[in-house]
Amino acid sequence: MSYNESQNDEAAREKAINDWLPITSSRNAKWWYSTFHNVTAMVGAGVLSLPYAMAQLGWGPGVAILFLSWVITLYTLWQMVEMHEMVPGKRFDRYHELGQHAFGEKLGLWIVVPQQLVVQVGVNIVYMVTGGKSLKKFHDLVCSDCKDIRLTYFIMIFASLQFVLSHLPNLNSISVVSLAAAVMSLSYSTIAWGATLNKGVQPDVDYSYKASTRTGAVFDFFAALGDIAFAYAGHNVVLEIQATIPSTPEKPSKKPMWRGAFLAYVVVAICYFPVALIGYWYYGNSVEDNILISLEKPAWLIATANMFVVVHVIGSYQIYAMAVFDMLETALVKKLHFSPSFMLRFVTRTVYVGFTMVVGICIPFFGGLLSFFGGFAFAPTTYFLPCIMWLSIYKPKKFSFSWIANWACIVLGISLMIVSPIGALRHIILTAKDYEFFS
Repeated sequence: MSYNESQNDEAAREKAINDWLPITSSRNAKWWYSTFHNVTAMVGAGVLSLPYAMAQLGWGPGVAILFLSWVITLYTLWQMVEMHEMVPGKRFDRYHELGQHAFGEKLGLWIVVPQQLVVQVGVNIVYMVTGGKSLKKFHDLVCSDCKDIRLTYFIMIFASLQFVLSHLPNLNSISVVSLAAAVMSLSYSTIAWGATLNKGVQPDVDYSYKASTRTGAVFDFFAALGDIAFAYAGHNVVLEIQATIPSTPEKPSKKPMWRGAFLAYVVVAICYFPVALIGYWYYGNSVEDNILISLEKPAWLIATANMFVVVHVIGSYQIYAMAVFDMLETALVKKLHFSPSFMLRFVTRTVYVGFTMVVGICIPFFGGLLSFFGGFAFAPTTYFLPCIMWLSIYKPKKFSFSWIANWACIVLGISLMIVSPIGALRHIILTAKDYEFFS
């Protein structure tokens, strides 16, 4: 066989694998797919804890950090969209591929993949627990006289839906699920702030810090920064979403992707700011870590909101899981030389969903741990890793706007990465006595 024939065979094999992998198998997405995929990935059930984060930050710092995070992460999102096709004729379809281009083949993998996996697998475990908890809340509100059912069983019910949906082949095939999830996130956010407005400002509302000591207030402040970083975790699947949009030299994918992503960020603002500000304004520092718990009544409305949360996390779980499936299937087919098949996909995805279910059942307080891990992984992949890549690849002129903006994001992001796990670790230690495995 000649060298050219060998190269052609290798190229054909590579194309066949890419046509099978979930991120690159379908490239016919419309620009609005980008909107609801990004909304679904970004607006997690974490939006309901934003008033609690505000109570730990206070009015001035809280509003500033919430707004700054929105601006910074919108800027870094734009950079990632721009970098997707910076090399003519090549697309960086996955976050780690961009990392490899910026930092080198091996170093790029080691920098990006561990952080991306912490975010994606961590979010999946949290959503497994969140889905179970919201189903349990719905059951308890609708049937208050019924026998109490353990959270474990509700997590298993939620997981059974994921076992079915995880076998949809690619990102485009879950677009209907993602659209429903995006609509639900807007709906339960609106219920959260609308019902709060209806309830009115609470008597004796107090805007001082929750902690009684200055040290406690500082550590709570740090932990709240981690909660806000968690609220902007969508960058981990941005390039994977853009990979589903068709692209030609005349019509590059970055134009429709940016249009969709910007609209998604407008929806994010509509969800985040009213919930955070109205929730804190009306409840002060007595607000619960889930605003729906503070509301309690009317029961039918809160039950509806919890069901909306369930539908949303069903879609959000799939968006993050699809990126993990792509990593696993790429490793199995390209590194371990398994042949692409339905059985390989069935086993891989079933095992992964089962793993996130078991961890969720064993450690239903994983959300508390995530704010600790979140500082290490959420802050870099969202706040400053895109900036480091931009500086490394484009090398903007010293003291130009781009240079200053990127370095400012890097400094703020690294500060966030250092201090938020400290606050979260203290919170974990203080509440460890209340934690119960298999609860």
